[in-house]
Amino acid sequence: MIRDLVKTELKIVSAMGGNVMHALKHSDSSFKNFGEAYFSKIKFGYIKAWKRHRKMTLNLIVPFGKIKVVFFDDRSGESVMDEVILSQENYYRLTVPPMIWFGFQGLHKQESIMLNIADIEHDPSEVEREDLEFVNYKWEQL
Repeated sequence: MIRDLVKTELKIVSAMGGNVMHALKHSDSSFKNFGEAYFSKIKFGYIKAWKRHRKMTLNLIVPFGKIKVVFFDDRSGESVMDEVILSQENYYRLTVPPMIWFGFQGLHKQESIMLNIADIEHDPSEVEREDLEFVNYKWEQL
């Protein structure tokens, strides 16, 4: 796994009428600060890549659907890649520090939803974006 990338198993509590799905607590060791929370939707087979934040720490959770998240880390001068599939069946929070490139692909036949609980508010000047070809990665053909 990429250095400083934290994968935290989350609890799903069975409840009548619908489950309770944990996301992030102030007491969690990976909690830094609260800036904002937002949802990203992604359609089946679609790829959103590549971007990295210069300052923001991300906390990525998929409460509905199935999403493959791919990471590319070149901070040490070496290229390291990692991928994680998030879903209700693989229910984790990924804490992503600044300066790690990432992209994601929808793997659920319906639209999938990813929650990001960020430690700072979105600032367009602190995010970098590149085209899909920027990282040599073979995405699934769905």
